[in-house]
Amino acid sequence: MITDAPTLAFIGLAFLVSGIIKGATGLGYATSCIPMLTLVIGIKAALPLVLAPSVASNVTLLVTTGPIGATVRRFWPMLLAAPIGVFMGATLLSAVNGATAGAALGLALIAWCLFAFRRPDWRLAPHWESPLAPLVGLSTGVVNGLTGSQVMPLAPFVMALGLTPAMLIQVMNLSFTLSSAAMATALTRIGLMTTHAALISLAGVVLSVAGVRFGSNVRHRLPEATFRRAILLVLMAAGIALLVKGAF
Repeated sequence: MITDAPTLAFIGLAFLVSGIIKGATGLGYATSCIPMLTLVIGIKAALPLVLAPSVASNVTLLVTTGPIGATVRRFWPMLLAAPIGVFMGATLLSAVNGATAGAALGLALIAWCLFAFRRPDWRLAPHWESPLAPLVGLSTGVVNGLTGSQVMPLAPFVMALGLTPAMLIQVMNLSFTLSSAAMATALTRIGLMTTHAALISLAGVVLSVAGVRFGSNVRHRLPEATFRRAILLVLMAAGIALLVKGAF
């Protein structure tokens, strides 16, 4: 149970900063928040804390991007597969070392970011989208359930499709929202979601929403190329944080 003031203050700061990053880049709230919290309280304690702020930040960002119907029609197989993967990943989490799993994810994030920086205009052939989408959704869910990160391999896949910034944000945040709902159920089943953790998570909603609103104002001023680099930098930082935690 987390009760000391310095740790609670750090958690609050992580909620706020992650909201700002979320608003500016559209990436998963958990992608930036979990590595920060994991470095202090460990991944299994961090996972339930981010759920309520994550859902609130997702919804806050989605309402600023316009109608989502076209995005849902295009990506529904991937979106439905993600929660199934979350339950599979959470089952694995209860049996493995979370830090080791997080370190493996960190390596994957770093490797992909380095590739993307060298090949910024790389695109996936259109005919691969339909067959790969459900597999991407399922595997992203498994990684989410195991490590808390909601972006691999989702982010590389959708970034390689050449989507507009609005649709890119919509598809990622729809996936994040569905996965977070599944994660809440899964963490309760394996005993990580307690009443105390739920209260801290709910208290973080205000901070996360405030951060998203601030970050969104920044995002609207970013050129598309800068927007893409910002996403990659956040992913790189998250990968390094996960790798460091797993190593030490």
